[in-house]
Amino acid sequence: MTLKVGINLVWLKPYKMGGVEYFVKNLLKGFMMLENNGKIDPDNVKFVLLVTNVNKSYIEEFVKESDLFEIHVVKLNSYNVIYRILWENVFLDKVMKKLGVDLVYIPVYSKPFFTELPYVITIHDLQALHYPEYFSKVKNIWLRFAWKRSAQTAKKVVAISNFVKNDIIKKLDISPEKVEVIYNPIEILHNFLDFNVIKNKYQIEKEKYFYTVSSLLPHKNLMTLLKLMKVLNQKNFPINKLVISGVKGKDEGRLLEYIKENSLENNIVFTGFISDEERNSLYKNAFCFLFPSVFEGFGMPPVEAMELGVPVITTKEASLHEVTKGKAFYVDEPFNVNDWIGKIFEVYNRPNLYKTYRFHFSEYKLNKIAEKYLNILRETMYEL
Repeated sequence: MTLKVGINLVWLKPYKMGGVEYFVKNLLKGFMMLENNGKIDPDNVKFVLLVTNVNKSYIEEFVKESDLFEIHVVKLNSYNVIYRILWENVFLDKVMKKLGVDLVYIPVYSKPFFTELPYVITIHDLQALHYPEYFSKVKNIWLRFAWKRSAQTAKKVVAISNFVKNDIIKKLDISPEKVEVIYNPIEILHNFLDFNVIKNKYQIEKEKYFYTVSSLLPHKNLMTLLKLMKVLNQKNFPINKLVISGVKGKDEGRLLEYIKENSLENNIVFTGFISDEERNSLYKNAFCFLFPSVFEGFGMPPVEAMELGVPVITTKEASLHEVTKGKAFYVDEPFNVNDWIGKIFEVYNRPNLYKTYRFHFSEYKLNKIAEKYLNILRETMYEL
């Protein structure tokens, strides 16, 4: 039986979306790995990728070596969110039917409300239900309605952790049988930018800086790290730099103001969005990786750091203890600077702890996750 799956990517804005962007890239790579291993035959499975001129070249770069994918471009501006949502609700199902797909997969919640084709969606988190202050009243109302309606009308809902699954069941009143947990696909290629380039660029030394990968949103709890750096400076701790990589967010102004008021300009480095090679080098050469977030649907950065043999200090909040498998250092009180200091000194006093041992999370490998998605897509078709 030939399976033709439409994948809606018209919402994707390259280099702007953080974790969900890596998710899409890794999932597509995972499908290609299955093709190379003979577990997907392009004669029996096809993925029709619906893209826009905004992201066409970005997606093509990932899939150009594969026979699994057909790319179809629609005239739509991915950055015009309101128009894009309207277009999806009016035209997406019609376009997919015209392209001859059997079912549609959407890597985010944004599913049309009324459809003739079967849909499978992934929900990464229900952030607006936990942090409504991040959004306008209109957007809050929209997200609550869209999440629930999408989950109700999709044939299957994929949650990226048990934490997210329980959230969906409880807050959206969805049957547990409809929600399946598939963890995020994570790939750490051992491609590293020459650290001498990074050293000069950011004025840092090997194992003399803390590192974190995070958007600048309040729940990421970066303010606690800034307060931590202030206290460590007062204690003359030998690690006196914090490097932060990731996209911007609404906490940026508050963070910059704190840095200025406390004369931390020489201690804090914002890299913005960077290449995988530069990020990997920053991971690998850090004294330790700090991840203070109090809300994550999954949380890929601490897992990536642990895969590279870097000590990780994080919280037990939301999904973080689940996805790091209890193998990191954990603070009990995420906003307590002294708790963080205690864990940092614990790492500092055990310098050889991670030098020869890396954690390998085989369950997050791209091919394994892609195979789970392929299975759920096939099962959805068989159930029709």
